[in-house]
Amino acid sequence: MTTTIEKTGKTVEDAVSAALQELGVTSSEIEFTVLEKPSKGFLGFGARPAKVKVTLKEIPKPVEPQPEPAAPLEPVEEKTAPTVETEILTEPAEPEPVIEPEPPAENSEPESAFDKSAVIESARNFLARVFTAMNAEVEINVKENESDVILDLVGKSLGVLIGKHGQTLDALQYLTNLAANRASAPEKIYFVLDAENYRERRAKAILKLAKSAADRAVRTRQDVKLEPMSRSERRLIHTALQDNNKIETHSAGEDPYRYIIISPKKRAR
Repeated sequence: MTTTIEKTGKTVEDAVSAALQELGVTSSEIEFTVLEKPSKGFLGFGARPAKVKVTLKEIPKPVEPQPEPAAPLEPVEEKTAPTVETEILTEPAEPEPVIEPEPPAENSEPESAFDKSAVIESARNFLARVFTAMNAEVEINVKENESDVILDLVGKSLGVLIGKHGQTLDALQYLTNLAANRASAPEKIYFVLDAENYRERRAKAILKLAKSAADRAVRTRQDVKLEPMSRSERRLIHTALQDNNKIETHSAGEDPYRYIIISPKKRAR
């Protein structure tokens, strides 16, 4: 329904203002028509106020958004309880018996056991073959000390087995040690060959030689090199001169040509 009122005022503006005030709206919400314009008359007579017709505009009601039709509900399938498969229980198979390996039989003696008597017999057999090849009748007697095994040769005319300065006897001794001691053996035996008590006589000569060489080294202040000797003879010299505080000894070279060097000790500055 349209609301329309008429208002008067001294001016058109006054009449419109009166209408707005009455309606309680703003000018943007109305439409007005001037029914009569104001007139001042003549000498104060015949004056008329302005008259307007004010109509309140119809403000369209906001269109309320219509809710979208709900989507049709899909039929809900009835869920049936999951089928529980019946598990067929079977008796567990009996575990196979574990066969433990039998421990290896313990050998009463290790395969690599060192047999000293066998090594000594090997040395005797080697020398026996050598003497047979030389057509020499030699008896071999075995003696032992703390570090060596002495093979004492007994027979006639053994000078040929000793040689000059014992060189033949030393060479035969070297070959015997090689033949009797296998490289894979856990231990080794050092064999000393002796004939006609040569080693004792040789020891006396070596001790005399060692003392003379030591004196020469001290006197000349130079190294003194001795002739090649066997291990037992070198050890004899090292032992004989170990208390001499003026010299020192050491071995050099390779068997069977290994020798001893006697050196004067350097004086402290």
